[in-house]
Amino acid sequence: MMNDEPSPLLTTSPFDDDRLHEYCGVFAIYNNKDASALTALGLHALQHRGQEAAGIVTYDGEHFHAHHALGHVGKNFNKEGVIRRLMGHMAIGHNRYATTGETALRNVQPFFADFEFGGFALAHNGNLTNAYSLRKDLIKRGSLFHSTTDTEVVIHLMAQSAQQTPIDRLIDAVKQIEGAYSLVCLAPTCIMGVRDPLGLRPLVLGKSGDTYVLASETCALDIIGADFVRDIEAGELVMLDENGVTSYRPFESSKAERKQSRFCVFEYIYFARPDSFMQGHSVYDVRKRIGMQLAREAHVKADIVVPVPDSGVPAAIGYAAQSGLPFELGIIRNHYVGRTFIEPTDNIRHLGVRLKHNANRAMLEGKRVVLIDDSIVRGTTSTKIVEMVRQAGAKEVHMRISSPPTKFSCFYGIDTPEKEKLMAHKFSVDEMAKLIGADSLAFISLDGLYRAVGEQKRDPEKPSYCDACFSGEYPTALTDLNSRLDEQQLSFLNSAAAE
Repeated sequence: MMNDEPSPLLTTSPFDDDRLHEYCGVFAIYNNKDASALTALGLHALQHRGQEAAGIVTYDGEHFHAHHALGHVGKNFNKEGVIRRLMGHMAIGHNRYATTGETALRNVQPFFADFEFGGFALAHNGNLTNAYSLRKDLIKRGSLFHSTTDTEVVIHLMAQSAQQTPIDRLIDAVKQIEGAYSLVCLAPTCIMGVRDPLGLRPLVLGKSGDTYVLASETCALDIIGADFVRDIEAGELVMLDENGVTSYRPFESSKAERKQSRFCVFEYIYFARPDSFMQGHSVYDVRKRIGMQLAREAHVKADIVVPVPDSGVPAAIGYAAQSGLPFELGIIRNHYVGRTFIEPTDNIRHLGVRLKHNANRAMLEGKRVVLIDDSIVRGTTSTKIVEMVRQAGAKEVHMRISSPPTKFSCFYGIDTPEKEKLMAHKFSVDEMAKLIGADSLAFISLDGLYRAVGEQKRDPEKPSYCDACFSGEYPTALTDLNSRLDEQQLSFLNSAAAE
């Protein structure tokens, strides 16, 4: 069944290591003769969510077919014969992001297993916070793990379930896992999708004629010409089969048990593509409103507003509109420096962000500049960008950030450093301004961020988004983190993060 292809060692670009990254994106399609090709297109639209590896599994009514490879979707699924070999009218696909070093092929999703009812494939966006505890127990009961990812735990929970049907086994499994997840699954008779009870990670439903689609973002529907139907709700499981779309609520017996959604607010700030719609909001519009709110809260006398491209652009447009300052492209991005880059020499490494960003001296020289970026993580990139803008002749550099200070690590599928390595965790805003070399530094407030997404302010008792990276308030149990970390557990967690 498998048609896995080895790939050369991929080295994470040292010029892109000071960002927050989404771990992955998922796509699924039911009832289309071109399922594999459309899945490849959908994954291409979701490439920003995971750039290290991609995989597709299809089903043709009798057999499952798969292709997994390291690298970008276009590189691996445009090759002659790959799509033709992925026969079938149903398919699921996955883009993966790995944090550092080599990406192991054994960790590339979708995962596949043979059950009594037949084959089953699964792809996951998110992170399970009790994966190690479950894994340890499953190994004691005889499970043999193939990968180092948390996702494989779901396969083994299904294997040990006493239920008979694919959907009942999946429900049995997801009731035992904690954390953030959007899953898409392929069984012999159906496609299934499920979001965790808090809806931390995104998943949307689309339709084109008699074809149904599940995807992490609406931009993946746009590329194949499918219409957006709705968001899969928090805690909802949907089954796509010959009867259309059937909805289940496996985590509740009544609406009274339904938990309030805690969708990841950072999707609006940075992760999602700006042309996507999420939870009823245009991502682009939200980012512009964030910039407008930032100008209301932290405006400074200046001559121009300059985004750090590309993620800072919509917020900078909003800031410029609210402040009345001209918007200028004072920094130009080189789009041909990807996340995979030849291992640099020390001399090349010294060039730092200049390989990815270059100052537009004609716009910057002699100007007081408001520089808009989406976040500050370790602070190394911000320091280099401020320095670059000054060297281009800027008279003043005022940094404005379209998110609150990132003070805490994420455990729900976002690649963040340990909190001790986060600049905002260690230093005050004034101290950070001095360290990055800016004349001033300001972040949007947490209440201001909530206003930008349509609320009056953040309700401290019942916040409607997950903002743990800003507030330190985690909406689910962190079972693995809070248990005693022995040497074996640390080894597993580190290897899972590294791969």
